[in-house]
Amino acid sequence: MIYFRFLDIPAYLIAYIIISFFGLTIGSFLNVCIYRLQLEDPVERSLVKKSSHCPKCGAKIHWYDNIPVFSWLVLLKGKCRVCKEPISKRYPLVEGLNWFAYMLALTFLKVQDYPVHAILTALFFSVLIVIAFIDYDSMEIYPSQLFLIVILAVLSALFAHTLTIPQRIIGGLAIALPFFIIGEVSRIFIKKKYGEDFRGIELGDTFLMLVSGLLIGPKCICASALIGIFAAAIIGIINKAKGKESKFAFGPYLAFGLMMGSLFGNQLIDWYLGLLKHPDVYSMFIK
Repeated sequence: MIYFRFLDIPAYLIAYIIISFFGLTIGSFLNVCIYRLQLEDPVERSLVKKSSHCPKCGAKIHWYDNIPVFSWLVLLKGKCRVCKEPISKRYPLVEGLNWFAYMLALTFLKVQDYPVHAILTALFFSVLIVIAFIDYDSMEIYPSQLFLIVILAVLSALFAHTLTIPQRIIGGLAIALPFFIIGEVSRIFIKKKYGEDFRGIELGDTFLMLVSGLLIGPKCICASALIGIFAAAIIGIINKAKGKESKFAFGPYLAFGLMMGSLFGNQLIDWYLGLLKHPDVYSMFIK
């Protein structure tokens, strides 16, 4: 539970209500980002010039039909009020996911001691959700999304003071550099053997780890990569067993890894390093 000094139980409830409000509201905006950023028409892509509307019939969505999660579940029951066409389950999923991510960030990151760090991490999670869903749809990670993470990293360096500048640089390179090398080597191998020009690890994934490392540092980025690779490997094995396409978007799994790494990466790496120093483990390698 978040520990707000000198706050009683009603104040705790108020704090969580505020967090929930921002998590759900921003989650609703993320749905707009995910949908519109993939459109080709520059006017339709705008996030501010056009109000929310049904993607099927174009009917304007009124404010009472745009209450996160509640409207989809209770008022609309998953269908457009005008054309009665189904509204994707993704909308409440994204809203609920962003709410849950905010609760995790502000619960586990000691908001009472590092409020700026916790808030920036919550916003980082929002960007990761957009990246994950867009990459799942299009297998692309847009530079604008990566630039937002750079902004968060700069704000963190200026105001959070949880990492030194050298730590941020090391964090940026720790995974991005190996990813880049693997991508280049695999590209040569794949082109030579299969005649196709693509990388085992795409540049978008590499740059995602680069800018994220600047924000969360070396320990967290290493833990993030391990979690993301492990999750992707499991899904890859399942897809192969079902005879599905072996090529799939890596971004969603890296995004998941980055969320978990941001929350628990320092503890995981410290635990692992401590395990290696344990006498029983050490003796296994010197015998």
